[in-house]
Order: sequence, then C-alpha cells, then structure tokens
Amino acid sequence: MAEFTGAASSAARYTKEEWQVRVDLAAMHRMAHEYGYDDIVWNHITARVPGGGHNFLMNHFGLHNTEITASNLIKIDQEGNVLDGPPDVNTAGFVIHKGIHNSIPNAKFVFHSHAPAALAATAIEEVIHLVQDSSMLYGKISYHDWEGLSVDLDESQRLADNLGNNKCMIMRNHGFLTVGETAGECFINMYYLVRACQTMLQACATGLPLVKTSPALWEKASQQYESFPAGKYEWPAMLRLLDKKDPSYRY
Repeated sequence: MAEFTGAASSAARYTKEEWQVRVDLAAMHRMAHEYGYDDIVWNHITARVPGGGHNFLMNHFGLHNTEITASNLIKIDQEGNVLDGPPDVNTAGFVIHKGIHNSIPNAKFVFHSHAPAALAATAIEEVIHLVQDSSMLYGKISYHDWEGLSVDLDESQRLADNLGNNKCMIMRNHGFLTVGETAGECFINMYYLVRACQTMLQACATGLPLVKTSPALWEKASQQYESFPAGKYEWPAMLRLLDKKDPSYRY
C-alpha cells in the first residue's frame, strides 16, 4: 500500500459530498478488478469533484486497483495540476478524461478500460447486437478512431466530441469508455458494453449463422430498458457484496 493512504479521519478534510464521490470512485476501482476490467495499473476511472468546477479525482498512478481507497485518490484541475495528493498523474488518463469532464455536464464519472474479455471487439468496425442484454445499448454506442497512445492533448476534445450524447464508446483498436451521472450508472454501462462485445465475439467465433433480428425489435427493447436505469438496482447490491469482502476502499 502506498504511503498516501490516509485513514477514516481523512473524511474530515473534505465536504460530505466530495467524500461520498471518493468512496464511490474507490469502489468502482475495486469492482473493476473483481470483474476483470483492470489492466495492472494502466486503466483509469475518474469523477468530477462536486462544486469543484472542472476539477476531477483519479487514481494515484502506479497503484493497483485493490490498493485504491477514498483517501488516496488525487485531485487535479483541468490543466493537469495536482491539487491534492502526490504528483503522480497518468498522462493518458488525464488526456482521455479531461475533455469529457470539461464538455459533458452529466458525465460525472468516466471509466476507461482495456477489459481483456472483449478487447478484440475494438478491432471490429461496429458492434453487432445479438443478445437481449446488449439491446439497452442499441444505437447508443459511439466510436473513436485510434490515434496512437493518448498523450496528445488535442485528442481530449475529439474524444468528448465523438462521445456526444451517448454514454458508451468504443475506442477502436484501444479499449472501452463509459460515463454516467452516478458511479453505478457508469459502471453498469461498462458491464453491458463489455458483455455485448464478449457475446458478439463468442457467437461469431462459432462460425454458425447468426440470428440478428430486425432493427425495429432492437429499438423496442432499447426503449423498454429505459424503465430500468443503469445502476439503480445493481449498484447497491454490488456495494453490499464489496463491503462483505473488503470494506477498506472506504478509508
């Protein structure tokens, strides 16, 4: 565990609203590991600081997801300056998240992953919807073409522009990105994006004829899913399981 870990008393340093966001963001990192969405120390999840303009929280670069807690997250401004915590910022993480936090008000949480189970799908031109679960994302997935390592600040705004009003994006030849107004929405969007890609890869790998169904039916199912907001029911249950296993993320 890194030195900058703090303890439960660290909560007193922040507003109640910011501390809750820190707890949720730390939980997202732990669950990303549980679900196999992390990549040693290379992926990143961020959250806009409540009342902090465009400032956002992200992980201390070099920590494994299982080491991340509410108190050892770092706070940076829109220029990449560290406002709170050690000066260890993942450059690609800053570039990928900056433009989205700056440009999209409802993108309070941003999750970027190289989820191994479906990474091959980023090399396919477009997601093919094949199972009911993926219908919630029908017509709601954006795409961003690979530009090499995400260290060019100019790419930041292009990422935000390509995401647009959607909450899921496939970064071609690279990885996945989801956003949400809550931690639960952001995480569950990633869950279903990865699952849609994984089932597509599995079905295509059989070499058997695919039942693609009509666009009208996919659209109908997509609208039906709007009655079940992403994360509303799943997130509390996931937190309960995480608390039983290891509640240290809260400190």
